[in-house]
Amino acid sequence: MKWLRSLINSAQISYPVLLSITVFMVGFVAGNVSMLSPSNAQGRVALSDTDEAFEPFWDAFSIVESRYVDPVDVEILVNGAIDGMVAALDDEHSGYIRPELYETTTDFSGEFSGIGVTIRTLQDTGEIEVVTVIPNSPAEGVGVQAGDIFFEVDGDSVVGMTQAELVTIVPGPRGTSVNITFKRDDELVNYDIVRDVFEIPNVTYEIVGDNIAHITMLDFNAVSRSQLDDALEALDINNTNGLIFDMRGNPGGTLSSAIQIGSAFIEDGVLLRQVSRDQSEEITRTDGDFANVTVPIVVLVDETSASASEVIAGAMQDYEVATIIGETTFGKGTVQNIPQLSNGGGLRITIKRWLTPNGAWIHQQGITPDIIVEWNPETVEDLENDIQLEEAINFIESLGN
Repeated sequence: MKWLRSLINSAQISYPVLLSITVFMVGFVAGNVSMLSPSNAQGRVALSDTDEAFEPFWDAFSIVESRYVDPVDVEILVNGAIDGMVAALDDEHSGYIRPELYETTTDFSGEFSGIGVTIRTLQDTGEIEVVTVIPNSPAEGVGVQAGDIFFEVDGDSVVGMTQAELVTIVPGPRGTSVNITFKRDDELVNYDIVRDVFEIPNVTYEIVGDNIAHITMLDFNAVSRSQLDDALEALDINNTNGLIFDMRGNPGGTLSSAIQIGSAFIEDGVLLRQVSRDQSEEITRTDGDFANVTVPIVVLVDETSASASEVIAGAMQDYEVATIIGETTFGKGTVQNIPQLSNGGGLRITIKRWLTPNGAWIHQQGITPDIIVEWNPETVEDLENDIQLEEAINFIESLGN
């Protein structure tokens, strides 16, 4: 997210390290290659096959319900049981979505309501950190910064909370206020933030260097392709000397959006391969909506480029339609689906592995750039000196177009 921090300081991608990337809005959107699209649960195991195995569960439920010192809401016990079941999978990308979050979890429209930050869980400490601050959002307006750690919400400690728990208390209706205390270095900073509705500026563009187009994409949602097309047209792309497609800090999004974006750069071919639990393989091809970019392309990535970003970078690398520059990507090679449950909640569940067109599984390995440029800015001056972008500019200028 280093380049996004630069944009924030002048201005959400997971992941997923990023255990998951979440957008604080009405609910949360996890930035991964898919959420694919919600579907009904299939292959349900007959209860008669598991009755005996579930007997201890019902025993425990009965004991808690009848003997625990204080009355317990049955819904709380059910939610806890589902949480535990999914946690037993030991899959950081699967989880239970409470009913109050389900609708907004599956909203990839590109417009949200809340305070306007993306977050991640730090693996070493379990703390929840602000990754980026959305431009023109309530969080930006009061001074929230990337790297801030959530400490208290409305006076209650959130230390030890999961992201799913945090997003049940931070978002809220437009115009309502939430008081949040963040840990920033060795200090605590406190803000009253009035929630609002805002659109994430997903695609931005500019001309850099010697007439080189620089397009950034922050995630993959329903409007990503139309915004990309608008940017290509506004830049008059084939009359530039090259294109830098910047997916640094992009945590991913929907599979449908990834197909649309990949199809812009790959005229015809396999975009990714999906492998199911029975080892059957599903081939996903481009959709034919080729943008016909004829100038040299550089794709910028970093260690937080994840999921759909890796699908695009991997496919463009395999087809040799772009030069990949930056840092090895996050490495998330799985696909999630969000079937809805009878209580209105849902399961975010890993259903497939995905491979690049050439058959590489990048999970926990990432995509290695063609040109590696490490960048770990620690000061404002470092942030202003974007050496990865400079390398991309120099590379295209060296081609002499």
